[in-house]
Amino acid sequence: MKETAYRVLFLEDEPTIREVLTEYMTMSGYRVTGAERGDKAMALLREQDFHIAVLDICVPGADGFEVLQSVRNSGKDTAVIMLTALEDEQTQVRAFNLYADDYVIKPVSPIILLKRMETILRRTGGGGGEQARKEGLVLKEEAYCAFYQGEKLPLTLSEYLLLHTLMGHPDRVFTREQLILSIFNEDYIGNDRIIDAHVKNLRKKLPIPCIRTVIGVGYQFDRNAQQPAPGGG
Repeated sequence: MKETAYRVLFLEDEPTIREVLTEYMTMSGYRVTGAERGDKAMALLREQDFHIAVLDICVPGADGFEVLQSVRNSGKDTAVIMLTALEDEQTQVRAFNLYADDYVIKPVSPIILLKRMETILRRTGGGGGEQARKEGLVLKEEAYCAFYQGEKLPLTLSEYLLLHTLMGHPDRVFTREQLILSIFNEDYIGNDRIIDAHVKNLRKKLPIPCIRTVIGVGYQFDRNAQQPAPGGG
């Protein structure tokens, strides 16, 4: 067994699921801290830093959504996977609106969950190093960050990958299915309208209107929107 440097917070109140998945994560080299209650998970998040959190939604104390919100409010770079039996579209959209990086429906194969975790962590890079240009919208690919006028934008990993895909091919119109593949690879199972929620959140964070909706098809990056408008606004 090769130990990694990755620390995992695993919130799950069902003992068998928690024990089995924890064993798989540990065998894969992750350092796992388990919690069966949401309030305990939030206390652990205050006390420690984790690279990734795997959160069940329906748990006692505080639900998974409250824990997810706590992660995002903390300003930490912890990636979050929601692991739940709730498969309705409304719940999934709520999770992504709160900037979850992935949503996995139980029952799940431990191998698939590990692949989801591996994919997210592989794409999550640290900051530092080369300074971004101080004009326009710039992507720093090695750190999975976006900058505008030299200021780092507070994007989630999924939002960054969406922007990276669109910005990398500004003349191409992407369907929702193509964008799902660029973010989640072939593992995603769910409604393709989740891309609409990601686009909505990304547009709120971008200082320029650079993502065009192509009615009946999908989305496209507008390269002409990269320059700030005279006088701002």
